[in-house]
Amino acid sequence: MGRKKITLIGGGQIGGNLALIAAQKELGDVVIFDIPNSEGMVKGKALDLMQLRPHDGYDSNITGTSDWNDTKGTDVFIITAGIPRKPGMDREDLLGINLGIMRDVANNVKEQAPNAFVIVISNPLDAMVYAFHKVSGFPKNQVVGMAGALDSARFRTFIAMETGFSVQDVTCMVLGGHGDTMVPISRLATVGGVPVTDLIKPERLKEIEDRTRVAGGEIVKLFGNGSAFYAPAQSAIEMAESYIRDKKRVIPCASLCEGEFGIDGYFIGVPTVIGSNGVEKILEFTLTDDEKNELNNTLVAVKKTVSETNL
Repeated sequence: MGRKKITLIGGGQIGGNLALIAAQKELGDVVIFDIPNSEGMVKGKALDLMQLRPHDGYDSNITGTSDWNDTKGTDVFIITAGIPRKPGMDREDLLGINLGIMRDVANNVKEQAPNAFVIVISNPLDAMVYAFHKVSGFPKNQVVGMAGALDSARFRTFIAMETGFSVQDVTCMVLGGHGDTMVPISRLATVGGVPVTDLIKPERLKEIEDRTRVAGGEIVKLFGNGSAFYAPAQSAIEMAESYIRDKKRVIPCASLCEGEFGIDGYFIGVPTVIGSNGVEKILEFTLTDDEKNELNNTLVAVKKTVSETNL
């Protein structure tokens, strides 16, 4: 059998943490890939991580490279490549640059590992995962975007912080696009099976929902430069682990909808079953009229971004 091979495209803050967590969970051997002028940086990170292993006895091998041939036969790609938004840049500027990067990545991934499971993290997420799918021609079960897993983790965190109860017992989901139009489904959120609506007053719950929507921006403001990296990395690893270990986890992910929730032809955050066949199923459930309206708003935002890719 041999070990699984996990390749991280982009060796920045998220890439480094992805490598660390993948090694700690011994999900497989890890390759950190970045562009040639970052080759020393990813080789250095890989070597540093290799030297951490003796303390806890992880046996994953970690390597850094800028050669696409080193990614051949990868089982799981996690793509963080792209530039973050800098002050004065609008979303369209970001989209144009990152779209070029994603085209190149998709073509190389297709050549090196046509059967790989691909998790896209790059922003603007809803357009980037769509672009990867279109350019690679990969079937829909092999491509997914990491958004809802992170948004739901943030929602869970804020509910746990508010109630003082274990975050382990908080269950909730966030649907829709990865941005300010996301849809936290408070009606179905529970703490140990008890509805959150019975534990938190409506106006306070609304504040928590709003904080969840802009949680990424809250961290960007605090950092002053850069964006979140610990929680995004853990969120993507949860998805990769469900695939590698065939766990059938139900995780809100940006999956390609073909009629589910009345959405057709777009990647949008929905409850997704991930197992050894990749995206195995989207779980549909009945939405209230308000939730339908909110999901429709998020779809409008996603369609706009996707239309700007001209794919």
